[in-house]
Amino acid sequence: MAHTIENKKPLLNRVRRMQGQLGSLEKSLEEGGECGAVLQQIAAIRGAVNGLMNEVLEGHLRTHLVPANGGGPEELEDLVRVIRSYMK
Repeated sequence: MAHTIENKKPLLNRVRRMQGQLGSLEKSLEEGGECGAVLQQIAAIRGAVNGLMNEVLEGHLRTHLVPANGGGPEELEDLVRVIRSYMK
């Protein structure tokens, strides 16, 4: 996947932030953290995973799918907009 190689640094930064969030969640659970705080951490992790998924998926669409199928910029933007809306 060329787009993940080209964007490797920001993608890895996202993954490393998620690792930090997961470590914090694990610590909170081990120490008996408050339910509300645990839920908030889980929601933040889910948001981070969704953001990573959106970024990789959009790169995949822009690099592999739309150009290979002869789609133009307008079709691509329509598809990206629909997927972003779905992923929220």
